[in-house]
Amino acid sequence: MLTHSEAFSLQGSLALVTGGGTGIGRAITDALVKAGARVVVAGRRREPLEETAAAYPGKVFACTYDVTQEQEAGNFLKRIHSELGTPTILVNNAGIHLKKKAEEVTAEEFRKVLETHIVGAHALTAASIPLMREAGGGSILYIASMASLFGIPYVVAYAAAKSAMLGVVRTLAVEYGGENIRVNAIAPGWIETEMSRKAMEGDPERKRKVLGRTPLGRFGTPEDIGWAAVYLCSPAARFITGTCLAVDGGISIGF
Repeated sequence: MLTHSEAFSLQGSLALVTGGGTGIGRAITDALVKAGARVVVAGRRREPLEETAAAYPGKVFACTYDVTQEQEAGNFLKRIHSELGTPTILVNNAGIHLKKKAEEVTAEEFRKVLETHIVGAHALTAASIPLMREAGGGSILYIASMASLFGIPYVVAYAAAKSAMLGVVRTLAVEYGGENIRVNAIAPGWIETEMSRKAMEGDPERKRKVLGRTPLGRFGTPEDIGWAAVYLCSPAARFITGTCLAVDGGISIGF
């Protein structure tokens, strides 16, 4: 039987977090490290990755990587495996947002959003699975969205990608559960990040409406998502796969 500390410990694990240098990704990285994991943070911009690595010497490692260059996923994972060991935790967090009327979204814009959230993430997942299999199992976590669960205007490409993500999660969970590879998602609600602040800027009425629909009556913090990620990747969640955990203050069940 696991003790409390053992159940939530990630000691000895190596995690890969895309978009791990800023916002929710940074909070996930912070929480994984505090739970005992070493973390590779990957993204296109070197500076935030290096800042994150500098905060945790010997625990966090910065690697520039563009998830839309899916043909590089295999080599990227091989390099991590060779230099640091086997990543048994993968957090597909990197993404882009597009806010536009549906009729104005071009095919190229739609495709770019899907390539980032779905195709690019899948390339890393596919490259990670053989390594996890060899290690005896692992945990794959996708960062979904409220747009995965209900309709939100002006984000048709983003909503399509985040909704597709849940189908991917369920399919992978069924396909690889027998190999002790668990696959889950987190759907964050309104979280206090630079992106959400920009979305609310100059629109106090929108903020009032969001808080009015949130039973807990507040915005979430990136840390709320970080600790949820630790839970789903830890032994405490060893019998959980194929699910989407809404970390949203209850907004998805509101009126």
